[in-house]
Amino acid sequence: MSRCVSAPDNRVVVFLHSGEYDRVHQGLSIAAAAVAAGRRAEVYLFWWALERFLMDRLDEPDFTGREDICDRFESRRMPTIRALLEHVRETGLGTLAGCTGSLGALGGEPKAGDSGIDLWLGWSAILQRTAGVTDRFYL
Repeated sequence: MSRCVSAPDNRVVVFLHSGEYDRVHQGLSIAAAAVAAGRRAEVYLFWWALERFLMDRLDEPDFTGREDICDRFESRRMPTIRALLEHVRETGLGTLAGCTGSLGALGGEPKAGDSGIDLWLGWSAILQRTAGVTDRFYL
């Protein structure tokens, strides 16, 4: 008797809640590594991470109280959040999604194209889209 075995879901999913620069940078670094390896990457933005994107604070590293890290980022020419996001987008393998509940809590309304966000979803849709994905990162 032959059994049909489905291939494992090869996507990488990153859930970003914190808007701190280091966490958002790390999440997009994970997504950039995934797409560089030919895998699909989905980045979901909640609360303060979503706010960072809506406020377009993607270029300047801001490590509160750690100016030495900011200087090191610049001297080593480390990519900004925006540069990482552009890499993910250029491959065609990345999706940036915003949470409608978080947007509502922040006082906004979902609009197509807000800060480059590809789609707006609530938790029911997010859970459906990410079901079966084993490579999940929460930051």
